[in-house]
Amino acid sequence: MRRFLKVLSIIALVFLVIHIVLVATNNTHLYKGLANTYFTGKTGPTIDEYQIFENRHIKATDPRPWPLSKNYNKLELAPEYLKYAENLQSCAFLVFKNDSLLFEKYWEVYTKDTVSNSFSMGKTVVSILLGIAIKEGKIKSVEQLVSDFLPQYKEGMAAKLTIKDLVTMSSGFNFDEPYKDPFGSPAKAYYGDDLEGLITDYDVVKEPGKIFEYRSGTTLVLSAVLKKALGKSISEYDEEKLWGEIHAEHEALWNLDHKDGDEKSFSSYYATARDFARIGKLYMDSGRVDGKQIVPEDYVMASIQPAKLIDEFDNKPLERYGYGWWLMNYKGHKVFSPIGLNGQYVICVPDYDLIIVRLGRVREQEPTDKLPRDFFKYLDATFDMLKLK
Repeated sequence: MRRFLKVLSIIALVFLVIHIVLVATNNTHLYKGLANTYFTGKTGPTIDEYQIFENRHIKATDPRPWPLSKNYNKLELAPEYLKYAENLQSCAFLVFKNDSLLFEKYWEVYTKDTVSNSFSMGKTVVSILLGIAIKEGKIKSVEQLVSDFLPQYKEGMAAKLTIKDLVTMSSGFNFDEPYKDPFGSPAKAYYGDDLEGLITDYDVVKEPGKIFEYRSGTTLVLSAVLKKALGKSISEYDEEKLWGEIHAEHEALWNLDHKDGDEKSFSSYYATARDFARIGKLYMDSGRVDGKQIVPEDYVMASIQPAKLIDEFDNKPLERYGYGWWLMNYKGHKVFSPIGLNGQYVICVPDYDLIIVRLGRVREQEPTDKLPRDFFKYLDATFDMLKLK
């Protein structure tokens, strides 16, 4: 019995030492991270775990259903594309043409009423809210200094940091982006419970406004600017100025770092596939809904043009990112979309008045790829189905 108690004491001491080390190194997020990943058979965040976080509800205050095309669900995906989508564990695939829902398919337990994590599509929502805040005069312009709202950025290179540098991912922050590293910045932000404290560690270590470096922490700082400028949470502002205005049918959710805390704005925005499409339609319509300008048109146009930066990927002029929107050329057509970690897309093709929404658990992308490979497969599948060139 004594030996058992001695072993038990040693084990308790080891765990106490580990806990002290985690607290001292600001890594207590590992408790929540491990408990909800490896200890449950997963290797990272998933699309349906909002229950493990506190969250804010963004109410649908003026819901309207999408018009259904006269050819609704009369077309089919070619078998090769259907198999591809299933292999990547797709949960939803929708096609909107000429402002009507033409095609939708769901997998697993997902339906038109099921919300899903959009991961980094949340960054695009933050960008949209920024545009609205500028329209309302809460923020002067994208050229306004970040230090006007966050005094910790008044010295050194940080004194040059503008809101535009944040929304175009050219902040020069020392935020690392290894998604598989349990000790990395994204893991701390996703599973941690003190975003306000976390961003105080973000320093501007490179001259801002020069190089495009995709860093999730940049959006956390941008949302902190918005919160300060608005005097309310970004979820409250979303409900008042965006979600109701675009006639979302279901409420959205935004995960928080703790009860009544801050939104995990770089990720963790939950909504239905149909409602995500409304974000695309808003920008396809130059920021207008029912003739009302929700987001300034010039801001929308700037958002879907490449920012004048150098791309860290190849040291060439940036072509793939604007104000929180990913950009590309597909068969001679301009395309823009938010992109989420596991292949969450709202693909907009203005030339064809076409919006494609894909939600799922896996995306296909190699380190040598500038953009996910499956993104283009979904475009191929839709163009094939609609017989477009």
